[in-house]
Amino acid sequence: MEMLIRRMEKDLPLPEYKTARAAAVDLYVRESAVVPPHSTFAFHLNLAIQLPPNHFGLMAARSSLFKRGLVLRNGIGIIDEDFAGDEDECRANIYNFTEEPVTVERGDRLVQLIVLPFDRVVWKEVDSLGNTNRGGIGTTGK
Repeated sequence: MEMLIRRMEKDLPLPEYKTARAAAVDLYVRESAVVPPHSTFAFHLNLAIQLPPNHFGLMAARSSLFKRGLVLRNGIGIIDEDFAGDEDECRANIYNFTEEPVTVERGDRLVQLIVLPFDRVVWKEVDSLGNTNRGGIGTTGK
């Protein structure tokens, strides 16, 4: 599957799969920054993309991000198919949960992107779903 990409700065690499069976590509940050304790910084990811029809991008933290004292602020990021303008650069809001400043260097890989297909639903409102109630959080034990 092909996907159009526009890099803002050509000296940083294209996103790439790091292993033959990787599901996600690593994304590179475009600027260096020091993220103060208990603060957020919005890192530019050096790319604007045109997702294939009926696909969306799922942005997730790389497994090494937490070891640095950082997390993706909103847990995951969703990139909609229509977020596709030349200046619609992808960004990652990164939060430092430590008591110390954390330095991020230009070209570091903080997040990864998975491209997934989707279907849109049409809501059909009913008075009853016709199923047994399950209870919710914690009802099946530990």
